[in-house]
Amino acid sequence: MTQAILREIIAYANRADPYPLYEELRKTPVSHDADGPYVVSTYYEIQSLLHDPRISSDSRNLKSAADDPLAPDDAGEAALPPSFLKLDPPDHDRLRRMTNRPFGPPHAPHRVHDMRGELAGLVSGLVDGIVETGTPDRIDLVDQFAYPFPVSVICRLLGVPHEDEPRFHVWAEAIAAGLDPDPDADPADRQKGTGGARMELGMYLAGLIEERRKNPGQDMLSQLATADGPDGAMTTMEVLSTSALLLIAGHETTVNLITNGMLTLLRHPDVLARLRDDAGLAVPIVEELLRYEPPVQLLPQRTTLADIEVAGVTIPEGASLWLILASGNRDPQRFENPDRFDPDRRDIQHLGLGSGIHSCFGAPLARLEAQLALSELARRLENPRLLEDPPPYRQNAVLRGPRHLHVACDGIRP
Repeated sequence: MTQAILREIIAYANRADPYPLYEELRKTPVSHDADGPYVVSTYYEIQSLLHDPRISSDSRNLKSAADDPLAPDDAGEAALPPSFLKLDPPDHDRLRRMTNRPFGPPHAPHRVHDMRGELAGLVSGLVDGIVETGTPDRIDLVDQFAYPFPVSVICRLLGVPHEDEPRFHVWAEAIAAGLDPDPDADPADRQKGTGGARMELGMYLAGLIEERRKNPGQDMLSQLATADGPDGAMTTMEVLSTSALLLIAGHETTVNLITNGMLTLLRHPDVLARLRDDAGLAVPIVEELLRYEPPVQLLPQRTTLADIEVAGVTIPEGASLWLILASGNRDPQRFENPDRFDPDRRDIQHLGLGSGIHSCFGAPLARLEAQLALSELARRLENPRLLEDPPPYRQNAVLRGPRHLHVACDGIRP
């Protein structure tokens, strides 16, 4: 039963609306069939496991993935070492602390806040670009807005020279194709393209790291490459993997957050109208979006390091574990009217950015990007409306979001 539901969740035919399948899963908070993964789908159980040190994110601890429908495929990642996202303590904790020093509190409390003006300029410029290169009769908010925006942000954060940003856009697109494969494409060609993009990205970053060590600036890459704090210094390979993580993870999730956000607002024109009149409403809207339509739907390939009892079920050591975040976010035991989009909720302690030691590292930046993007689109698009509902979705069941979001509007305000 569980395996059948998982395969339905993964099936592209259910990408537009997997929530009835999640509701079915929640009837059994911890479910398991034969040798497949253990699946946890309810809020409180997921929240507990995200904070449980007996849960590993390192796929090397998985005893068998033979019956896991999303078994690890790292062929495209061999060009770079694993990031701290895929490591356990103490290696995870050391690298995350070192990465956080130039990124956020307490050592760099103003890093994200000080980017606000620059991010607002990027958003405004992208909307201006829609006017210059397209027609309000048919706008693709993914290709023309949500996709290029986060790559430019990561480039500015790392300190990539402006003239090199187009190269990052090409690499991000190629790597994203590996995360979201075309079912009609040759898998060998996909792996070759993804691996090649990762290799080129790694070589470029290696050169930039060496240059920053000789001539450091105020950018984050300079600080990662030259810092020598209580945890020591990062090796070149560690700086490489961390920089690539910021590009890849930061990009893919933010694209989905913005795109799912606009899709939801267009389906709720009353909320869109409120946002147009009050940009401050973007803060609670983004929080509710992270609950209602999270950019990361599930966390597969976690592994138990010991026998763990959850909701009366013993999950054995070495088992494959799936945590269905989007299901927990709609758990009626936790949220009242969970299938209703309601930015006026007083309590939105969602799982949209994870929790525990692996909670989303770039959460402050992702929130700010989405707030600025959605408020600007709401303000400037006149009478926007969907041309396709549901839109075409990406293949990826984990990083779920529209591949294109075609809208029309009567005009674009200055």
